[in-house]
Amino acid sequence: MASKKYLLLTAFVTLISSFGVKAQDNGNSGMYRGGGYDFSDTTLIPEKRLPQQKDFLNNQYDFPAQPRNQWEVGVSGGLLNVSGDVKSRSIFNKAIKPMNTMAFGLSVRKAWGYVISTRLQLIHGSASGYNYSAAGGYVGHTTSPWTAYQGKNVYYNYKTTVNELSIQMIAALNNLKFHRARNKVSYYAMLGVGAMSYNTKLDMRDKSGALYNFDQIGTGGSGYDNRKEITKELKSMYDGTYETDAEAAGNRGKLAGGTLRGMYTFGLGGQIRLSQKLSLQIEDKITGASDDLIDGQRWQEWPLASSALTPQYDLINYFSVGLNVNLGAKSVDPLWWMNPLDYSYNEVKHPKVPTSNCDKDADGDGISDCFDRCPNTPGGVSVDSHGCPFDTDGDGVADYKDKQLITPTECQPVDADGVGKCPDPECCTRMKNMEPKQECGSIPNGSIPFSAGSPKLNPSASNQLNSLSNTMRANPNCKVVIIGNGSGSKVEQQRSWDRVNSVINYMVEKQSIDRERFIFQYGNATGDSNSVDYRAASPGEEGPSNLPPPHPNLQKK
Repeated sequence: MASKKYLLLTAFVTLISSFGVKAQDNGNSGMYRGGGYDFSDTTLIPEKRLPQQKDFLNNQYDFPAQPRNQWEVGVSGGLLNVSGDVKSRSIFNKAIKPMNTMAFGLSVRKAWGYVISTRLQLIHGSASGYNYSAAGGYVGHTTSPWTAYQGKNVYYNYKTTVNELSIQMIAALNNLKFHRARNKVSYYAMLGVGAMSYNTKLDMRDKSGALYNFDQIGTGGSGYDNRKEITKELKSMYDGTYETDAEAAGNRGKLAGGTLRGMYTFGLGGQIRLSQKLSLQIEDKITGASDDLIDGQRWQEWPLASSALTPQYDLINYFSVGLNVNLGAKSVDPLWWMNPLDYSYNEVKHPKVPTSNCDKDADGDGISDCFDRCPNTPGGVSVDSHGCPFDTDGDGVADYKDKQLITPTECQPVDADGVGKCPDPECCTRMKNMEPKQECGSIPNGSIPFSAGSPKLNPSASNQLNSLSNTMRANPNCKVVIIGNGSGSKVEQQRSWDRVNSVINYMVEKQSIDRERFIFQYGNATGDSNSVDYRAASPGEEGPSNLPPPHPNLQKK
């Protein structure tokens, strides 16, 4: 039965491999340019990377955004073996019934770059083994059934069922290619961590429930050194029921009747491209859990040598063959199949900007159109190597529009004319403080009513503001504080801002009062929410003449 399983597995691998060689494309088929993808296709770009892609397409940035790439889902099957104190059974030694070295796995993998990807993998399987060399079964053991073998030989055996869940980091090793467009085979290395559970059983009793008598093993004249004879004798003795619980440490976690352990894993593998969606995977992975009881024995004993007690941790090896499928719409292949040099090579052979534009200079700034990042520069303006006007002080306003060519950093940000705002020097501040203070008592306090929910001024409000403007002209050194009421909801706060803005705009646009003579305040909680108050500013009182709207999406025009 076991040999048939391996014959079927071998036949399957051979068939898929031969199909894969025929089905591999040459990297230049279908929608792919040179094995890559259309770099101008914005539907392949995640929303968070679209600003970079737009700058790239507008010739403002040299690198395209990383495209969205597909997920890979895989299934695998193969051989599971334990490297420990008891020899593992494999296809290279004769099986003692039944055969238990098979495992199956499921995985999901996602690339985060052209080299690094992560994979979540679940594995379930069983492994078994036996020793054809006798050991002093009582050595190091104080529990049943070993106490029954004191002074006698014993042949260790086991069967363990393993469940493993791990998250792995995988590094692609060969997708950077200088002379080919794409990979046909992808090699990789992996490293991961996770958790595993194992449940180990021993075959120590016959069908009647009696312990095996190992005294007759190896007494046929050849002695216990004859592996072939001893294997034959053990095969006829064991019934393959594995009815006895192996030794387990009591201070370890349990899961579904098995021992729960943290684990680490590492390995190497390769994938063969079968088609644009399918790949064949061959992989060898080793798992360790800092545990010496996976094979049921904590002691590595030499035959009949009671002093050779050397504990060592067991390792699990999973050699597998798998089939993977790529999933995802509006996505490129998983990036470990992509060549990072695709863009640079394609740009040389197939420029995204037609070469005919490279001999043109539409704005006459001396920079070719195919390299000009500011294609509409006015005539006579000095530009840098990218065709953009110089900005000497780096304030965001080009020199030819900058009314303050060198604005100190501490005075930025600047206005639309490139003029910054810096505090007056200390000497000027002292002189201002020495100037006689002018009284602004002639400016009255007042309140301007508004219709509910409206920021528009009514005729009576306009008359009141006309009177206020006359008083302000008579007191040119006085400022007026405009206070909007309403601080409850977001709507109230925005209405409060809208009304203060209406009052100040009226005074500036209709009455020609300097905007800097107003102090903008809104969100007052004490006044009538459908009114705006005003008063003369106190001596030395300062504040902004304009503020950004708190909730512009609620703003009424």
